[in-house]
Amino acid sequence: MIAILDYGSGNLRSAERAFATTGLDVVVTSDRRTAIEADGLVVPGVGAFAACMKGLNSIDGASIIRARLEKARPTLGICIGMQILFALGNEHAQEQPHRGVGIWPATVSALKAPIVPHMGWNTVEAPKASILFAGINTESFYFVHSFAAKESVGLMQTWTTYGERFLSAVEDSYVCATQFHPEKSGEAGLALIRNWTKTL
Repeated sequence: MIAILDYGSGNLRSAERAFATTGLDVVVTSDRRTAIEADGLVVPGVGAFAACMKGLNSIDGASIIRARLEKARPTLGICIGMQILFALGNEHAQEQPHRGVGIWPATVSALKAPIVPHMGWNTVEAPKASILFAGINTESFYFVHSFAAKESVGLMQTWTTYGERFLSAVEDSYVCATQFHPEKSGEAGLALIRNWTKTL
């Protein structure tokens, strides 16, 4: 079973429909036990870093993610759901950066590009050993964001260029994440979702 974590942020029904195409049972939930025990957990996210962290903290979501990591159970972050897995986020931060879950020790900062947000289709530079991008690393994926992580973290990194290079995906054992929306990326996105479910 795949659990889509409901913490008040994200395209929950769109994600639910996309992951259901795998043939696996999918549930949208904020229940701690269900989220921890599911074969796979999806952490979506839309909006600002701090607002998403506030919602995540309201259901003790950070400890859910850490508990899954300790139990070697796969988790996939999407868009802001990827960004909040990092240690810090600078979005709307007046003085101190906002704290994230801290799975990866890096900061999410503003994209340096002529036009933001980065909205639309873009390609990725995935490593040959990538599990997520197996068979689809020449395809384009759908992005909507103004902030991104730019430091190398995790076991495998996938990069995209929009004004500057940024992390478009991270694969790190039982925690993976994509800056783009696979549920909005057509057949390529569905193929990536299927690739991820093979790790469950």
